Amino acid sequence: MLPLSRREIAGEPNRPLRWEQNDSVRDSTQTPYDPHTLWKVLLRGGYPEPTTHPDRDFALWYSSYIQTYLERDVRSLRQIGDLTQFQIFLRTLAARSGQLLNLTSIARDLGVAVNSIKAWISVLEASYQVTLLRPYHANVGKRLVKTPKIYFTDVGTLCHLTGLKDPEHALAGPMGGAILKTAVLSEIVRTYTHRGGSPSVYFWRTTAGAEVDFIVEARSRLIPIEVKLSSTPRRAMASSITKFQHDLPQVTSEGFVVHPGNVNTPLCEGVRFLPFAEI
Repeated sequence: MLPLSRREIAGEPNRPLRWEQNDSVRDSTQTPYDPHTLWKVLLRGGYPEPTTHPDRDFALWYSSYIQTYLERDVRSLRQIGDLTQFQIFLRTLAARSGQLLNLTSIARDLGVAVNSIKAWISVLEASYQVTLLRPYHANVGKRLVKTPKIYFTDVGTLCHLTGLKDPEHALAGPMGGAILKTAVLSEIVRTYTHRGGSPSVYFWRTTAGAEVDFIVEARSRLIPIEVKLSSTPRRAMASSITKFQHDLPQVTSEGFVVHPGNVNTPLCEGVRFLPFAEI
């Protein structure tokens, strides 16, 4: 099972996503959200025990979870004999969360066969530990053969595997962007999945270098979403989204630049600067 979404944790499992809201809800004043609190919440992840017991040592809980589930149960499914090698694999994968999945590079770094890496990732995906995000392409067949990106489904697991234990380190360190992107993707995927639906989420990249973090396909429309660590709105943040909207004008809806702060404002026509708490 997937971890809890932020909506479920807040007791609002049926609250619509931003692009599903009517105009009166979309324009309503939101309760200010402390960015520092956000990063504390992200470190705890979405599993029920560390979420519902704020006094619980979440670092100890994740250590036990990884040892009992990932290192014992997952290993046994694929009969992985070398525990140390599998531990290194998990940490290597976490360090590359949000990046293109380069199987050859991972296999070379670990000194194992590419087919072994494929098998290990397949069981992690089947057990809802990782999500493979495919590139958006109008030709569905091409989506399946192009290189995907890999994300951990739970931010707490990602932070634990990369050694992050405090909000300041998580925000200021090199994994800050990957952590926030993981949180955004997780919320979208969990919200759709927990409704009984099948989330259609992709990323977009052109040969010229333009890239949008997430493309959500909903009600025959495409919603482009960029994720930024900075909470200071700048028009340049919308450049990739406007490029996507220009290339696919007939099917693209309003886009969003999601950030960890409180500012909610238009960046330009068709693109809004949106706090993570208001997705």
